[in-house]
Amino acid sequence: MDNLYIAVFITAFSCFFVFFFTSKSRKSNYEMPVVVMERNNNNNNNQTAGGSMMEQLVPEITTHTLSYLDYPSLCRLSMTNSSMRKAANDDTAWKALYRKDFTVEQDNVIPPNGWKAYYAATRAIVNVNAEFYDIIRDRSLPAMRRFWLQADYVKCIHSTGELLTGYDAVMQSWQLAFSWGQGVAFQVQNLRARLLTDMAWLTMKTYVDMETEPFHVTNVYEFHNGQWFLVHHHNSLMLTDAELQNQNGFG
Repeated sequence: MDNLYIAVFITAFSCFFVFFFTSKSRKSNYEMPVVVMERNNNNNNNQTAGGSMMEQLVPEITTHTLSYLDYPSLCRLSMTNSSMRKAANDDTAWKALYRKDFTVEQDNVIPPNGWKAYYAATRAIVNVNAEFYDIIRDRSLPAMRRFWLQADYVKCIHSTGELLTGYDAVMQSWQLAFSWGQGVAFQVQNLRARLLTDMAWLTMKTYVDMETEPFHVTNVYEFHNGQWFLVHHHNSLMLTDAELQNQNGFG
């Protein structure tokens, strides 16, 4: 909510600035009888009252103001009135929010349905990916079975390096993994997501704790019947500097 208050304050100040100086400009240019001036002033006041002050701001000020908002605040702003909805649905604002919340790596991407839809889809797949690590923490094999696509081409590479192909083989590996010790609450960092119409791939670093070396992870999802399913999981331990020095250029 603090971000929303800041944005509202900046908007109000900007509106006052624009209104004050445009009003002075109109008054200085008036050279007409008093009766005509009063009538025009009444018309101008009615127009100002009927419209939104946001509409009088230049686009750069509006975009800068909205850049202070987070995702929930921008959504709430779009539900206030038609002018705020138009401003909050601006593609530039959603691109800026995407870059702030996710990554600047996709600056050249042109989403077919706009940045607002792309942001929402990215947030959805990030939430799905978080469910994957909740399942690992809870060691829930039934949930893991539902999470993967039942297909013979799905693949899983655990940190041991073994490649498993096919739904049954992958599920057997998770059953074995869940039978060892307690569930692990991984911490996910440096998450990056890229989406197409029915496919998404995510890269990230995961930590058992922040004092140990992280794992490099790649998860690939496919969209079927209104739901994302995992089709590829690759987990490998990041090498230390000493280990990297002992590797040749091809690992």
